[in-house]
Amino acid sequence: MMKVGLLFGSFNPVHIGHMAVANFFAEFTPLDQVWMVVSPHNPLKPPGTLLQDYHRASLVQLAIGDYSKIKLSKVEFTLPRPSYTINTLIHLSENYPGYSFVLLMGTDSLETLHKWKNHEQILEHYEIFVYPRPGFSGGKLINHSKVSLHQAPLIEISSSFIRNSLKQGKDVRFMLPAPVWKEIDELNFYRK
Repeated sequence: MMKVGLLFGSFNPVHIGHMAVANFFAEFTPLDQVWMVVSPHNPLKPPGTLLQDYHRASLVQLAIGDYSKIKLSKVEFTLPRPSYTINTLIHLSENYPGYSFVLLMGTDSLETLHKWKNHEQILEHYEIFVYPRPGFSGGKLINHSKVSLHQAPLIEISSSFIRNSLKQGKDVRFMLPAPVWKEIDELNFYRK
């Protein structure tokens, strides 16, 4: 059975921190692949702040390049909105019966998992691989039998920092995969 880690995010834009986490889980855990699931709209974020879905997906694909252990997933683009992780997991499990899906998240997200739609169902049916985030222990769920902590390297860069920096005219090329920087620079994303 193919074991696939799902790294969800708006990736607005994708940066080297995202790619380092995906790369770590692809190479240093029992996962066969990591799918970067580009979310069209996070129910916890205002909808107007996102670059167009297809632009964000394109940037993720540019970041991945020809690395076969990481794949782009646009599955949530076709599902009802707002996107809920449980709905995506059920959809993927039904459509890929030979696959076992694992959620990948930081300890910050694990601390709020109890607020997610049908979180009990997620914990019952799916493993969760967690990576540390400074200032977050993971809360009570860190000791859950389906949760395991993995020491992924941390690169403390946020997409909002990159967006704000670009608006200020800063050159942040080394915080982004080179092809992503090239695309953002050429298309003038996030500068307006």
